[in-house]
Amino acid sequence: MARPIGQNKAEADNLRTNERKWSKPLMAAGWNVIPNIIIEKQEALGLDALDMNIILHLSHYWWQPDNVPHPSVATIAKAIGVVPRTVQKRIKALEDLGMIRREERRFTQNGSVTNRYHFDGLIAAAKPFAEEKVREIATATEAKKQRLARKKPRLVVKND
Repeated sequence: MARPIGQNKAEADNLRTNERKWSKPLMAAGWNVIPNIIIEKQEALGLDALDMNIILHLSHYWWQPDNVPHPSVATIAKAIGVVPRTVQKRIKALEDLGMIRREERRFTQNGSVTNRYHFDGLIAAAKPFAEEKVREIATATEAKKQRLARKKPRLVVKND
């Protein structure tokens, strides 16, 4: 199977793994990436289920690092099954919590366009948890390596 240009073997293998987990049609319809630590530490970050749903939905529209998501409140509300005012309130709460930064784009002559949403605060808040997790993984990996080294039989050959 030919790989798309710029896709390395690890990325292709991962995609096949995800296709095996989720099915090829679901993966072909598109997928999203969000760091596990944000999911694992949502309570510690002060995020409830609705906040996470909004963050997941916003991240769905974040394709390039320099082009932050900018879906309409109505689009988010419809997708998650709440009224737009609920989304507005939760986005305001996420702003107050410092998790997202809303960039309003108001134009007096032509009305407004959708707000842009920045995740700098969420990234900064989650980073210490991620660094701690990376240290834990490294410690566990080293402990496993040492444990396996102790279990290997040592062949001693005396050539007297």
